[in-house]
Amino acid sequence: MKKIKSLILAAAAFSLTAPVFTSCSSNDSDENLDNLVSEYTVNDNMVAAQKAKSGKDEAVLLVAFGSTWNNAFLAFDKTKQAYEAAFPNADVYFCFSSDICINRASVGENTDDEGNIVKRDYYEPRYLLHAIGAAKYSKIYVQSLQVIPGEEFAAVVASVKKFMNNGYIAKAHLDDDYLAKLQEDEAIFLGMPLLNDPEVDVPEVAAQLNALYAAEASQGVVAFMGHGNPDTYDTFKANVRYTQLEVALQALNPNYYVGTVDMPDNYKQDVLGRMQEKGINNGKVFLHALMSIAGDHAHNDMAGEGEEYWDPEEEESEDNSWFEYFKNKGYDVQVPVVGNHPLGLLELPGILNVWIQHTKDAEFLEDAYHSMYPEE
Repeated sequence: MKKIKSLILAAAAFSLTAPVFTSCSSNDSDENLDNLVSEYTVNDNMVAAQKAKSGKDEAVLLVAFGSTWNNAFLAFDKTKQAYEAAFPNADVYFCFSSDICINRASVGENTDDEGNIVKRDYYEPRYLLHAIGAAKYSKIYVQSLQVIPGEEFAAVVASVKKFMNNGYIAKAHLDDDYLAKLQEDEAIFLGMPLLNDPEVDVPEVAAQLNALYAAEASQGVVAFMGHGNPDTYDTFKANVRYTQLEVALQALNPNYYVGTVDMPDNYKQDVLGRMQEKGINNGKVFLHALMSIAGDHAHNDMAGEGEEYWDPEEEESEDNSWFEYFKNKGYDVQVPVVGNHPLGLLELPGILNVWIQHTKDAEFLEDAYHSMYPEE
Protein backbone atom coordinates (compact mmCIF):
# COMPACT_ATOMS: atom_id res chain seq x y z
CA MET A 1 0.00 0.00 0.00
CA LYS A 2 1.42 3.36 -1.00
CA LYS A 3 1.99 5.84 1.82
CA ILE A 4 1.27 9.54 1.75
CA LYS A 5 4.10 11.61 0.31
CA SER A 6 5.97 14.65 1.60
CA LEU A 7 3.29 17.02 0.28
CA ILE A 8 0.77 15.60 2.72
CA LEU A 9 3.23 15.70 5.60
CA ALA A 10 3.71 19.38 4.82
CA ALA A 11 -0.06 19.80 4.76
CA ALA A 12 -0.29 18.21 8.18
CA ALA A 13 2.20 20.73 9.52
CA PHE A 14 0.20 23.52 7.91
CA SER A 15 -2.99 22.26 9.52
CA LEU A 16 -1.44 22.56 12.96
CA THR A 17 -0.55 26.20 12.45
CA ALA A 18 -3.35 27.49 10.23
CA PRO A 19 -6.40 29.07 11.83
CA VAL A 20 -9.44 26.82 11.95
CA PHE A 21 -12.71 28.62 11.35
CA THR A 22 -15.81 26.96 12.75
CA SER A 23 -19.25 28.17 13.65
CA CYS A 24 -18.53 27.74 17.38
CA SER A 25 -15.75 28.91 19.63
CA SER A 26 -14.68 27.52 22.98
CA ASN A 27 -16.87 30.13 24.62
CA ASP A 28 -20.07 29.16 22.85
CA SER A 29 -23.16 28.83 24.95
CA ASP A 30 -24.76 25.44 25.53
CA GLU A 31 -27.60 26.54 23.26
CA ASN A 32 -25.23 27.24 20.37
CA LEU A 33 -23.47 23.97 21.00
CA ASP A 34 -26.77 22.11 20.91
CA ASN A 35 -27.60 23.80 17.60
CA LEU A 36 -24.25 22.67 16.21
CA VAL A 37 -24.84 19.09 17.38
CA SER A 38 -28.19 19.16 15.59
CA GLU A 39 -26.40 20.06 12.36
CA TYR A 40 -24.23 16.99 12.77
CA THR A 41 -27.32 14.90 13.49
CA VAL A 42 -29.04 15.96 10.25
CA ASN A 43 -26.08 14.72 8.24
CA ASP A 44 -25.58 11.61 10.38
CA ASN A 45 -29.19 10.58 9.75
CA MET A 46 -28.96 11.33 6.02
CA VAL A 47 -25.80 9.27 5.54
CA ALA A 48 -27.02 6.43 7.79
CA ALA A 49 -30.17 6.18 5.67
CA GLN A 50 -28.12 6.09 2.46
CA LYS A 51 -25.83 3.36 3.81
CA ALA A 52 -28.78 1.28 4.96
CA LYS A 53 -30.43 1.66 1.55
CA SER A 54 -27.36 0.85 -0.53
CA GLY A 55 -25.78 -1.78 1.69
CA LYS A 56 -22.36 -0.49 0.65
CA ASP A 57 -19.40 -0.34 3.00
CA GLU A 58 -17.16 2.17 1.21
CA ALA A 59 -17.61 5.93 0.91
CA VAL A 60 -16.21 8.58 -1.42
CA LEU A 61 -16.42 12.21 -0.30
CA LEU A 62 -15.89 14.79 -3.04
CA VAL A 63 -14.78 18.19 -1.73
CA ALA A 64 -15.25 21.26 -3.93
CA PHE A 65 -14.79 24.88 -2.95
CA GLY A 66 -18.37 25.52 -4.05
CA SER A 67 -20.49 27.84 -6.15
CA THR A 68 -23.86 29.57 -6.28
CA TRP A 69 -24.44 29.09 -10.02
CA ASN A 70 -27.02 26.59 -11.25
CA ASN A 71 -24.81 25.48 -14.16
CA ALA A 72 -22.13 24.67 -11.58
CA PHE A 73 -24.64 22.65 -9.52
CA LEU A 74 -25.44 20.64 -12.64
CA ALA A 75 -21.73 20.07 -13.23
CA PHE A 76 -21.37 18.83 -9.64
CA ASP A 77 -24.33 16.49 -10.17
CA LYS A 78 -22.71 14.97 -13.26
CA THR A 79 -19.40 14.66 -11.42
CA LYS A 80 -21.10 12.72 -8.63
CA GLN A 81 -22.77 10.47 -11.20
CA ALA A 82 -19.42 9.83 -12.91
CA TYR A 83 -17.92 8.84 -9.56
CA GLU A 84 -20.82 6.53 -8.81
CA ALA A 85 -20.12 4.76 -12.10
CA ALA A 86 -16.37 4.61 -11.41
CA PHE A 87 -16.83 3.40 -7.81
CA PRO A 88 -19.83 1.04 -7.91
CA ASN A 89 -19.03 -0.38 -4.47
CA ALA A 90 -19.10 3.02 -2.75
CA ASP A 91 -21.66 5.58 -1.67
CA VAL A 92 -20.60 8.96 -3.10
CA TYR A 93 -21.15 12.19 -1.19
CA PHE A 94 -20.49 15.81 -2.18
CA CYS A 95 -19.61 18.81 -0.03
CA PHE A 96 -18.44 22.43 -0.20
CA SER A 97 -15.51 23.82 1.76
CA SER A 98 -16.72 27.43 1.43
CA ASP A 99 -19.22 28.57 4.09
CA ILE A 100 -20.14 31.54 1.89
CA CYS A 101 -21.01 29.29 -1.05
CA ILE A 102 -22.98 26.94 1.22
CA ASN A 103 -25.02 29.81 2.67
CA ARG A 104 -25.66 31.54 -0.64
CA ALA A 105 -26.58 28.31 -2.41
CA SER A 106 -29.08 27.49 0.34
CA VAL A 107 -30.94 30.79 -0.07
CA GLY A 108 -31.00 30.67 -3.87
CA GLU A 109 -28.68 33.53 -4.75
CA ASN A 110 -28.74 32.68 -8.47
CA THR A 111 -31.37 31.41 -10.89
CA ASP A 112 -31.44 28.87 -13.67
CA ASP A 113 -31.58 29.85 -17.34
CA GLU A 114 -35.37 30.17 -17.13
CA GLY A 115 -35.17 32.65 -14.28
CA ASN A 116 -36.27 30.25 -11.56
CA ILE A 117 -34.62 30.60 -8.15
CA VAL A 118 -32.53 27.54 -7.40
CA LYS A 119 -31.79 26.54 -3.81
CA ARG A 120 -29.31 23.79 -3.01
CA ASP A 121 -28.25 22.38 0.34
CA TYR A 122 -24.57 21.52 0.56
CA TYR A 123 -22.57 20.80 3.71
CA GLU A 124 -19.10 21.35 5.10
CA PRO A 125 -16.59 18.48 5.00
CA ARG A 126 -16.65 18.17 8.81
CA TYR A 127 -20.36 17.31 8.86
CA LEU A 128 -20.21 14.71 6.12
CA LEU A 129 -16.96 13.21 7.39
CA HIS A 130 -18.52 12.86 10.82
CA ALA A 131 -21.63 11.28 9.29
CA ILE A 132 -19.53 8.85 7.25
CA GLY A 133 -17.63 7.95 10.42
CA ALA A 134 -20.82 7.60 12.45
CA ALA A 135 -22.10 5.17 9.80
CA LYS A 136 -18.81 3.26 10.20
CA TYR A 137 -17.87 2.81 6.58
CA SER A 138 -14.91 0.45 6.45
CA LYS A 139 -13.08 2.39 3.73
CA ILE A 140 -13.19 6.14 3.08
CA TYR A 141 -11.84 8.12 0.13
CA VAL A 142 -11.71 11.93 0.35
CA GLN A 143 -11.12 13.52 -3.04
CA SER A 144 -10.08 17.14 -3.46
CA LEU A 145 -11.67 18.76 -6.52
CA GLN A 146 -9.19 21.64 -6.38
CA VAL A 147 -7.03 22.35 -9.44
CA ILE A 148 -3.73 23.00 -7.64
CA PRO A 149 -2.43 21.77 -4.27
CA GLY A 150 -2.74 25.21 -2.72
CA GLU A 151 -4.55 26.93 0.14
CA GLU A 152 -7.92 25.23 -0.37
CA PHE A 153 -6.33 21.80 -0.62
CA ALA A 154 -4.52 22.39 2.68
CA ALA A 155 -7.93 23.00 4.26
CA VAL A 156 -9.16 19.65 2.91
CA VAL A 157 -6.16 17.89 4.46
CA ALA A 158 -6.79 19.64 7.77
CA SER A 159 -10.44 18.58 7.82
CA VAL A 160 -9.52 14.91 7.27
CA LYS A 161 -6.89 14.96 10.00
CA LYS A 162 -9.30 16.64 12.39
CA PHE A 163 -11.90 13.97 11.62
CA MET A 164 -9.38 11.21 12.31
CA ASN A 165 -8.51 12.84 15.62
CA ASN A 166 -12.13 13.18 16.73
CA GLY A 167 -11.44 16.88 16.89
CA TYR A 168 -14.74 18.62 16.27
CA ILE A 169 -16.92 18.90 19.38
CA ALA A 170 -17.29 16.72 22.47
CA LYS A 171 -20.98 16.10 21.91
CA ALA A 172 -20.27 14.71 18.44
CA HIS A 173 -17.38 12.39 19.22
CA LEU A 174 -17.04 9.29 17.07
CA ASP A 175 -16.13 5.79 18.19
CA ASP A 176 -12.42 6.07 18.89
CA ASP A 177 -11.89 2.35 18.29
CA TYR A 178 -13.45 2.72 14.84
CA LEU A 179 -11.06 5.54 13.92
CA ALA A 180 -8.11 3.51 15.22
CA LYS A 181 -9.20 0.61 13.02
CA LEU A 182 -9.41 2.87 9.95
CA GLN A 183 -5.77 3.76 10.59
CA GLU A 184 -4.73 0.18 11.39
CA ASP A 185 -6.43 -1.16 8.25
CA GLU A 186 -4.97 1.65 6.11
CA ALA A 187 -8.51 2.51 5.04
CA ILE A 188 -8.55 6.34 4.96
CA PHE A 189 -7.38 7.77 1.64
CA LEU A 190 -6.77 11.25 0.25
CA GLY A 191 -7.06 11.97 -3.48
CA MET A 192 -4.89 14.75 -4.87
CA PRO A 193 -5.86 17.90 -6.81
CA LEU A 194 -5.89 17.93 -10.59
CA LEU A 195 -2.39 19.35 -11.14
CA ASN A 196 -0.69 17.67 -8.21
CA ASP A 197 2.21 16.00 -10.03
CA PRO A 198 4.19 18.23 -12.43
CA GLU A 199 5.72 15.20 -14.18
CA VAL A 200 2.47 13.29 -14.73
CA ASP A 201 -0.60 15.48 -14.25
CA VAL A 202 0.60 18.64 -16.00
CA PRO A 203 1.45 16.97 -19.34
CA GLU A 204 -1.70 14.83 -19.18
CA VAL A 205 -3.96 17.85 -18.60
CA ALA A 206 -2.13 19.77 -21.33
CA ALA A 207 -2.72 16.90 -23.76
CA GLN A 208 -6.41 16.73 -22.84
CA LEU A 209 -6.87 20.49 -23.27
CA ASN A 210 -5.05 20.45 -26.59
CA ALA A 211 -7.27 17.63 -27.82
CA LEU A 212 -10.27 19.87 -27.13
CA TYR A 213 -8.94 23.23 -28.26
CA ALA A 214 -6.38 22.55 -30.99
CA ALA A 215 -8.77 23.93 -33.62
CA GLU A 216 -9.08 27.20 -31.70
CA ALA A 217 -5.32 27.41 -31.20
CA SER A 218 -4.90 27.11 -34.97
CA GLN A 219 -6.96 30.29 -35.36
CA GLY A 220 -5.52 32.45 -32.58
CA VAL A 221 -4.69 32.61 -28.89
CA VAL A 222 -6.36 30.27 -26.42
CA ALA A 223 -6.08 31.81 -22.94
CA PHE A 224 -7.00 29.86 -19.82
CA MET A 225 -7.97 31.71 -16.65
CA GLY A 226 -7.15 29.91 -13.39
CA HIS A 227 -7.58 31.11 -9.84
CA GLY A 228 -4.18 31.01 -8.18
CA ASN A 229 -3.22 32.15 -4.69
CA PRO A 230 -1.70 35.44 -3.54
CA ASP A 231 1.93 35.13 -2.46
CA THR A 232 1.00 35.01 1.22
CA TYR A 233 -1.35 32.06 0.57
CA ASP A 234 0.74 30.17 -1.97
CA THR A 235 0.66 26.95 0.04
CA PHE A 236 3.19 24.37 -1.16
CA LYS A 237 4.26 27.01 -3.74
CA ALA A 238 1.52 25.55 -5.92
CA ASN A 239 1.13 28.57 -8.22
CA VAL A 240 4.02 27.21 -10.26
CA ARG A 241 1.60 24.65 -11.73
CA TYR A 242 0.04 27.37 -13.91
CA THR A 243 3.42 28.28 -15.36
CA GLN A 244 4.27 24.61 -15.85
CA LEU A 245 0.95 24.03 -17.61
CA GLU A 246 1.58 26.94 -19.98
CA VAL A 247 5.00 25.53 -20.84
CA ALA A 248 3.48 22.09 -21.50
CA LEU A 249 0.70 23.56 -23.63
CA GLN A 250 3.06 25.75 -25.64
CA ALA A 251 5.14 22.69 -26.45
CA LEU A 252 2.02 21.52 -28.30
CA ASN A 253 1.08 24.92 -29.75
CA PRO A 254 2.66 28.32 -28.94
CA ASN A 255 -0.76 29.98 -29.00
CA TYR A 256 -1.74 28.65 -25.56
CA TYR A 257 -1.48 30.90 -22.49
CA VAL A 258 -2.37 30.39 -18.83
CA GLY A 259 -3.09 33.26 -16.44
CA THR A 260 -4.94 33.72 -13.16
CA VAL A 261 -7.02 36.12 -11.12
CA ASP A 262 -4.86 35.91 -7.98
CA MET A 263 -1.31 34.78 -8.78
CA PRO A 264 1.13 37.72 -8.75
CA ASP A 265 2.84 38.37 -12.09
CA ASN A 266 0.33 36.16 -13.88
CA TYR A 267 -2.71 38.38 -14.27
CA LYS A 268 -4.43 39.21 -17.55
CA GLN A 269 -1.97 42.03 -18.23
CA ASP A 270 0.92 39.61 -17.77
CA VAL A 271 -0.66 37.23 -20.26
CA LEU A 272 -0.99 40.14 -22.69
CA GLY A 273 2.65 41.04 -22.14
CA ARG A 274 3.77 37.50 -23.00
CA MET A 275 1.60 37.56 -26.11
CA GLN A 276 3.03 40.87 -27.29
CA GLU A 277 6.58 39.68 -26.67
CA LYS A 278 5.85 37.07 -29.35
CA GLY A 279 4.39 39.67 -31.69
CA ILE A 280 0.73 38.76 -31.14
CA ASN A 281 -0.79 42.23 -31.21
CA ASN A 282 -4.18 41.40 -32.74
CA GLY A 283 -6.33 38.51 -33.87
CA LYS A 284 -8.62 36.09 -32.11
CA VAL A 285 -8.48 35.30 -28.41
CA PHE A 286 -10.53 32.39 -27.08
CA LEU A 287 -11.12 32.45 -23.31
CA HIS A 288 -11.64 29.34 -21.16
CA ALA A 289 -11.93 28.81 -17.41
CA LEU A 290 -9.17 26.74 -15.82
CA MET A 291 -11.35 26.07 -12.78
CA SER A 292 -13.32 23.03 -11.71
CA ILE A 293 -16.61 24.76 -12.53
CA ALA A 294 -17.73 27.94 -14.29
CA GLY A 295 -18.96 30.12 -11.43
CA ASP A 296 -18.55 33.78 -10.51
CA HIS A 297 -14.96 34.02 -11.75
CA ALA A 298 -15.79 32.48 -15.12
CA HIS A 299 -18.99 34.45 -15.68
CA ASN A 300 -17.77 37.79 -14.35
CA ASP A 301 -13.97 38.05 -14.14
CA MET A 302 -13.45 36.19 -17.39
CA ALA A 303 -16.53 36.56 -19.58
CA GLY A 304 -18.17 39.72 -18.23
CA GLU A 305 -19.31 42.07 -21.00
CA GLY A 306 -20.35 45.72 -20.91
CA GLU A 307 -19.55 48.96 -19.14
CA GLU A 308 -19.76 47.47 -15.66
CA TYR A 309 -16.80 45.26 -16.53
CA TRP A 310 -14.58 47.96 -18.04
CA ASP A 311 -13.01 51.07 -16.53
CA PRO A 312 -10.77 52.69 -19.16
CA GLU A 313 -9.04 54.81 -16.52
CA GLU A 314 -7.80 51.71 -14.70
CA GLU A 315 -7.25 49.17 -17.46
CA GLU A 316 -5.43 46.65 -15.27
CA SER A 317 -7.97 46.76 -12.45
CA GLU A 318 -9.09 43.35 -11.23
CA ASP A 319 -12.67 44.59 -11.73
CA ASN A 320 -12.11 44.69 -15.49
CA SER A 321 -13.00 41.37 -17.10
CA TRP A 322 -10.63 39.46 -19.34
CA PHE A 323 -13.18 39.77 -22.16
CA GLU A 324 -13.34 43.55 -21.99
CA TYR A 325 -9.60 43.88 -21.36
CA PHE A 326 -8.53 42.00 -24.48
CA LYS A 327 -11.36 43.49 -26.56
CA ASN A 328 -10.26 47.01 -25.65
CA LYS A 329 -6.68 46.06 -26.53
CA GLY A 330 -7.85 45.40 -30.09
CA TYR A 331 -8.38 41.64 -30.09
CA ASP A 332 -11.36 39.67 -31.41
CA VAL A 333 -12.41 37.98 -28.16
CA GLN A 334 -14.63 34.93 -27.97
CA VAL A 335 -15.91 32.98 -24.97
CA PRO A 336 -17.12 29.56 -26.17
CA VAL A 337 -20.23 28.46 -24.29
CA VAL A 338 -22.42 25.38 -24.00
CA GLY A 339 -26.00 26.06 -22.99
CA ASN A 340 -25.27 29.77 -22.45
CA HIS A 341 -22.39 29.10 -20.05
CA PRO A 342 -18.63 28.64 -20.24
CA LEU A 343 -17.49 25.17 -19.22
CA GLY A 344 -15.53 24.25 -16.12
CA LEU A 345 -12.91 21.51 -16.04
CA LEU A 346 -15.23 19.00 -14.38
CA GLU A 347 -17.40 19.19 -17.48
CA LEU A 348 -14.57 18.01 -19.72
CA PRO A 349 -14.60 14.17 -19.60
CA GLY A 350 -10.88 13.78 -20.24
CA ILE A 351 -10.04 16.16 -17.40
CA LEU A 352 -12.62 14.64 -15.03
CA ASN A 353 -11.00 11.26 -15.64
CA VAL A 354 -7.72 12.65 -14.27
CA TRP A 355 -9.48 13.41 -10.97
CA ILE A 356 -11.14 9.99 -10.98
CA GLN A 357 -7.77 8.32 -11.52
CA HIS A 358 -6.38 10.32 -8.60
CA THR A 359 -9.08 8.80 -6.42
CA LYS A 360 -8.28 5.31 -7.66
CA ASP A 361 -4.60 6.01 -6.89
CA ALA A 362 -5.40 7.80 -3.61
CA GLU A 363 -2.80 7.28 -0.93
CA PHE A 364 -3.32 6.10 2.59
CA LEU A 365 -3.21 9.07 4.97
CA GLU A 366 -0.46 7.75 7.19
CA ASP A 367 -0.30 8.77 10.84
CA ALA A 368 -3.58 10.71 10.65
CA TYR A 369 -5.03 9.14 13.79
CA HIS A 370 -3.94 9.85 17.36
CA SER A 371 -5.99 8.48 20.22
CA MET A 372 -8.14 10.87 22.23
CA TYR A 373 -7.06 8.81 25.23
CA PRO A 374 -3.26 8.54 25.00
CA GLU A 375 -3.00 7.46 28.63
CA GLU A 376 -4.68 4.21 27.61
